[in-house]
Amino acid sequence: MKTLKTFALVSGLFVALTFTAAAQTSLPKLDGGTVDVEAQSGKVVVLAIGASWLPLSSKQAEYTNTLAKKYAGKNVVFYYVVTDSTNAKSKNYASDEAVRKFVAANKLSIPILRDSDGASVLKKFKVDQVPSFLILDRTGDQAGEAFGGIDPKFDITVPVSKKIDSLL
Repeated sequence: MKTLKTFALVSGLFVALTFTAAAQTSLPKLDGGTVDVEAQSGKVVVLAIGASWLPLSSKQAEYTNTLAKKYAGKNVVFYYVVTDSTNAKSKNYASDEAVRKFVAANKLSIPILRDSDGASVLKKFKVDQVPSFLILDRTGDQAGEAFGGIDPKFDITVPVSKKIDSLL
């Protein structure tokens, strides 16, 4: 009987922790601390999801800077989510210093979040392409499909702006 009670207790804790993890997406900031991207009460959240080693992420950074400037002072918050691995044995590994170099080279002035191998954002929101833009509404819920696949010949800021405007 004691074994059954222990099993029930452990199972209950596991379910509670799983539910809590599924209910929020907290990511570490490159400069320290964490941010729960779903808990930005009353704000539209734009996640630019990229990787420092991916050539198209530089174009995405340019688009992100344009959008952040356009929506400065409004109820919109931007984060650049780097999906480079933090595991030094991974082929997609990037140290914090390498990410900082990417940020500096692309003049990103928004908070940078690390999501090693896309373990949180890509899986939770079912984003299947990097780079992508993902928008969360004022309640922290995903606002439609991610804008994936950056094409340098197409200005993705236009549809992203339309989605942001519809949520303000």
